[in-house]
Amino acid sequence: MDIRVREMKEDDVDQVVEIEREAFTTPWSREAFMAEVNKNKLAKYMVAEVDGRVVGFGGMWLILNEAHITNIAVKEEYRGMGVGKRILESLIYYCALKNIDSMTLEVRKSNMVAQKLYRKYGFVEYGVRSNYYTDNGEDAIVMWRTNILR
Repeated sequence: MDIRVREMKEDDVDQVVEIEREAFTTPWSREAFMAEVNKNKLAKYMVAEVDGRVVGFGGMWLILNEAHITNIAVKEEYRGMGVGKRILESLIYYCALKNIDSMTLEVRKSNMVAQKLYRKYGFVEYGVRSNYYTDNGEDAIVMWRTNILR
């Protein structure tokens, strides 16, 4: 399968919102994604395409020399095929190009698939945010990857 990752554009937002709704119990709105693409100067979002169709996306906020991954999601029928891996690799590569040395994220305590992927790419658990998720009060694992430039 040929997976192409590129910067997200305004034209991608409707497909991204569809994936967001499928993947998360408290999805971001279309307006939130439009603001991220058009107004948030700290945001960088990427989409993964297969045959010209958006099948996944990932985003982060770039603050000084750190990146905070806001979300990564893959369309259900494309999960387990390396799409999330390619998105994460693209975010890490972008950080390296911009001399951003550290990345962080929160992940549901129950999301072992995502945690395994993040660990594979050098993210380490640094703590827990209790009752972080508003839908069910689940804890979030806080993970960091440092020394991206080395």
